[in-house]
Amino acid sequence: MGVVMGLLAASFAIWGINDIFRGFGRSTLAKIGGIEIPIDLFRQTYDERLQQVERQLGHPLSPEQANALGLDRQVLGEMITEAGLDQRARQMRLGISDAEIVRRITSDPTFHGPTGKFDRGRFEMLLRNAGYSEQRFVAEQRQVMLRREIIDSLSGELPVPKAWLEAINQFQHEERSVEYVALGPAQAGEVPQPTAEELNKYFDARKILFRAPEYRKIVTVQLTPTDLAKWMEIPAADIKRAFDEQRSRYITPERRRVEQIVFPTMAEAEAAAARITTGLSFTALAAERGLKEQDIDLGVVPKSEIIDPAVAAAAFALKENEVSAPIAGRFGAVLVTVTKIEPEETKSLADVAPQIRNDIAAERAKAEVQNLHDQIEDARAGGSTLEEAAQKAKLPVVTYDALDRSGRDPSGKLVTNLPHAGDVISAAFASDVGVDNDPIEADGGYVWYDVVSITPARDRTLDEVKDQVEQRWRDDEVASRLKAKAADLLDKLKNGNSLDAVAKANDLQVETADKLTRAKAGATLSATTIASIFHTAKDSFGSAAGDKPTEWIVFRVTDVTVPKLDANASDGKHIAETVQRRLSDDVFSQYVTWLQGDLGTSVNRAALAQALGNGAPDTN
Repeated sequence: MGVVMGLLAASFAIWGINDIFRGFGRSTLAKIGGIEIPIDLFRQTYDERLQQVERQLGHPLSPEQANALGLDRQVLGEMITEAGLDQRARQMRLGISDAEIVRRITSDPTFHGPTGKFDRGRFEMLLRNAGYSEQRFVAEQRQVMLRREIIDSLSGELPVPKAWLEAINQFQHEERSVEYVALGPAQAGEVPQPTAEELNKYFDARKILFRAPEYRKIVTVQLTPTDLAKWMEIPAADIKRAFDEQRSRYITPERRRVEQIVFPTMAEAEAAAARITTGLSFTALAAERGLKEQDIDLGVVPKSEIIDPAVAAAAFALKENEVSAPIAGRFGAVLVTVTKIEPEETKSLADVAPQIRNDIAAERAKAEVQNLHDQIEDARAGGSTLEEAAQKAKLPVVTYDALDRSGRDPSGKLVTNLPHAGDVISAAFASDVGVDNDPIEADGGYVWYDVVSITPARDRTLDEVKDQVEQRWRDDEVASRLKAKAADLLDKLKNGNSLDAVAKANDLQVETADKLTRAKAGATLSATTIASIFHTAKDSFGSAAGDKPTEWIVFRVTDVTVPKLDANASDGKHIAETVQRRLSDDVFSQYVTWLQGDLGTSVNRAALAQALGNGAPDTN
């Protein structure tokens, strides 16, 4: 929720600045200009960010892992940057009105409900989940918006170099056409069987390519709410009870088209209300004050989408086309009218019974998953093997006799029926035989695994892999001959022979490929060939390896087309926005570096270590 967390600037290189405090309190971690960043505030912010990252990753981070991510430097860098921007905003006497803050908050999609408009209930829920009071959130948004004013003034209208745009456009959209011939095994000639000496020598030089990897026998047990919920029986009475208890979920609330006029003072609102009682229409009053329809119309909204509780209460107490008495709203005195009322709608039990059944089953399955988890863990703690514990819980056990680190069996076939194969195999290869492993949490449930046995990696003998070695030797021999053949053809082409003539003399078929781009290969052209084509001038010849080890391509670039950059097209706009963003980031980074120097910035490394629990506080 980016709007809640405020402006998250990039992590800047703050470690080159003065890191010794003189005359500051021991509780201070950093200082920029006249603002000090206390240790406890940094620790609170750091802990909040750490928890966010852990929720995203789905597991806790050790201090070493957090340090490897540079989390402490990122958080402190952002705090220093934000403090510097706040200080500069005060120096510049920047300000923003309450009405503008409300407008931006209510237009933020984060707080929009199913109707696509501001939902006060969702707004309050998200603030509670983030640990924010409304007052704290609004105050922080004021700071965020003022920071944004500074940032936009720096880079909002930076001109984008046309040459840069054209270079990107050319790289992304340049199209090339070629004519080419594909050399294959037929052009390599007959390759005789290798002698025993040749094969042994080839195998000895490449023995590692044919080495047998380590294999592990793994036993797994999977338990997820989805699996359990499928066969759960939910009584009709339970579905009816859930419907009655949660009836509000199946009600589309009453909606009203609400219009409002905000007055600077209550006296003006009262005077306007008096005129309405004598016959002046609400629309005419708005016109007198120079307000257009979009200035007064809040739309057709439920009560929860009106941010001001006083306005919401008044609007939903009115009859259609009735005008309220003056209201002391949060952002001024207000008159409100309702021009349309849409009554609430309620779905029947029959409409929602299938969804309720699924919801109840999923919820009960979660509890059952935990019960079965505890049952299996208790059995394992009592000395049972994973297989024995699973059998007691009536859960299926799946055994994989031999898997390597890539999830393949000894035949080279990739296993496809192992849930969360990457996580399980990675964990199994980090474990050992006889180790009681913690289950992997996945899909709201668990996957248990045990390593039953380990077959160590070893060098295979030539006899074990003779067919593979012979095939690889043959492919290498063919590739070597084709490379030499391609070089010979290129010499002929560069000496003036046409591709058609060279192809005919060598029983080759000339083919074409049109409108190739760097990101789009042709049906028979490899990425290596495409790269070579885009490094070859028009009407020039080149060659490159094909998709297969026994294929080589000789080509001529017949056409080069660079579509003209259309700045108004969606793609042209995307390129410009990307470049603009990079320029803005660079300018902002330079500004922050300058600002830190201009205001004077210091970091107490000892205090940082103390805040992270890595050292004693600075005593200087």
